[in-house]
Amino acid sequence: MELIRSFFGLIEDLTWGWSLIPILVIFGVFITVMSGFVQLEFFGRMFRVLSSKNQSGDPNAISAREALLVSVGGRVGGGNIAGVAVAITLGGPGAVFWMWAIALVGMATSLVESSLAQLYKRSNGDGTFRGGPAGYIIYGLGAQYRWLAVLYAVCLMAAFAFGFNAFQGNTFAGAAEDSLGIDRLWTGLFLAVIAGFIVYGGIRRIAKAADVIIPIMAFGYIGMALLVIVLNITELPGVLWTIVANAFGLEEAVSGGVGAALAQGLRRGLFSNEAGLGSAPNVAATADVRHPLSQGITQSFSVFIDTIIICSCTAFIILLSPVYVPGAEGIDGVALTQQSLVSHVGEWSQYFLTFAVLLFAFSSIIYNYYLGETALSVMTSQPAALHVLRVAIIAVVFLGATAPGATAVFFFSDPVMGVLAVVNLMAIMMLFPVALRILNDFRAQLRAGVARPVLDPRNFPDLDLDHSAWTHATSGATAPAEGETRPSSAPA
Repeated sequence: MELIRSFFGLIEDLTWGWSLIPILVIFGVFITVMSGFVQLEFFGRMFRVLSSKNQSGDPNAISAREALLVSVGGRVGGGNIAGVAVAITLGGPGAVFWMWAIALVGMATSLVESSLAQLYKRSNGDGTFRGGPAGYIIYGLGAQYRWLAVLYAVCLMAAFAFGFNAFQGNTFAGAAEDSLGIDRLWTGLFLAVIAGFIVYGGIRRIAKAADVIIPIMAFGYIGMALLVIVLNITELPGVLWTIVANAFGLEEAVSGGVGAALAQGLRRGLFSNEAGLGSAPNVAATADVRHPLSQGITQSFSVFIDTIIICSCTAFIILLSPVYVPGAEGIDGVALTQQSLVSHVGEWSQYFLTFAVLLFAFSSIIYNYYLGETALSVMTSQPAALHVLRVAIIAVVFLGATAPGATAVFFFSDPVMGVLAVVNLMAIMMLFPVALRILNDFRAQLRAGVARPVLDPRNFPDLDLDHSAWTHATSGATAPAEGETRPSSAPA
C-alpha cells in the first residue's frame, strides 16, 4: 500500500507539484492572445444563454442553459466556500486578485475546449448528444490516438465518478451532522436514494435536476453575499485596495508575500473553475446549439460565474468581517467562512451556509456521475456496464457519506486528475488551429449580419464530424463557408 501511495504521490508531484499550473496559465494566456481576447469580445453574448431553449424543439434535447447549469453545478462546490478561505489564510487577500486573473484567462481555455467538444460531438439518435475530450481526441486527432482517449476516460472515471463523489458525499454528510445533528447513516441513505433516482434518468433527468437546484444554490448564496456587502458598504473600498495591494506586494499580509498570494490564487482558482482540466467539455457536448462556439461562449460564462462571482462572494464575506486576521492561525476552511458570516448577520446564517454546502455537494455528485457515464461510453457500449457503473456510484456516495475516513481511500483522485489535465491540454494544443477555424467561421457570420451563426458541417469536409448532429444548417439556412460572406439580409 505504501508503494502505491508513493507512486501516486510521484504522479501528483510531476503534475500539480511543479508543471501543470504554469502550463495551464501559459496556455491560457496563449489562447487569449491568439484568439484576440475572445472571452472579452463575446462577453455580452454570454448572458443570452440564461433565457435560451433547445434549438430543435425535441423534448429530449438539452438546451445551452441546461448544459450551463449542469457544468456550474459541477464547478461550484466546497472549493468555493472552504477553498477560498484556505487561499486567503495561506496567501492573504491578494490571493483573491490572482483567482480573478486566472479566471479571466481560464475563460478562453474553457471556450476552446468546450467548442471542440461541441464540434466533434456524436448524436445518440434520441435527441441527445455525447462528446468531450475523448471525442475530440478520437475524431479530431485520429483513431491512432484512441489509446490516449482511453487513458483520459480511465482517469476521468477514477477522479470524478469515484474519488470526488466519495469526497462530496463525505462533505454533505459532515455538514448535516455538524450543524443539524443528522446521523451519517441517514444522510448516506438519503443521498443514495436521490442520487439513484437521478442517475437512472440519464442526462435528461440530470439536466432537469440542475435546472432547479443550481439557480436556488447560486442566487441564494449571491444574495447573502450582497447583504453582507450592503451592511459593510463603507468598508468595501478599503477591502478592494487591500486585495490589489497585497497581490502586488504593496502590503504584506502573510509570510511569503506576493509569492504566496500568487501561488494560492492560481492553484485555488484552477481547482475551482476546472478550466483546461477536461471535465466540463463532457457536459458542453450535450447541448443542442446551432454553432459549437455558442456553447464555448456559454461554458466560458460558467467559469465567470464560478470564480468571479461565487468565489468573490466568499472572499468578501471573509474580508469584510472582523474574524479574519491576516497571518493568524487556528481557523481556516469552511469554519472561517461560517464564523465570518455569523459575525455579519447572526447565528442563523450558519444553517444557511450548511444548506448551501449541501446543495453544492449534491450538484457536484450528479455532475461527477455524468462524467463517469461519459468515460464509460469510451471504454464499452455494453448496457450491463452502465448498470454496474450506476450501482457503483450509488455505493461510493453512500460509503463516502457514512464512513468519516472513507475519502482517505480515494487518495488517487488529485494525481489522476493531473494526468487527465495533461492529456486534455495535449489534445487542445494540437487541435487549436481547428478551434481558430471555428472561431473565424462564427465571426464571419456575425460580420455578414447573421444574428445566430449556424455550423454547416459540409463546409469542413476535412474534419470527421457527425452531420446528423448539425441539422440546423441542412434543414434551414446554410452557413457561409470559411472565408465567404453572406448578404446581411440572409435569414439568421
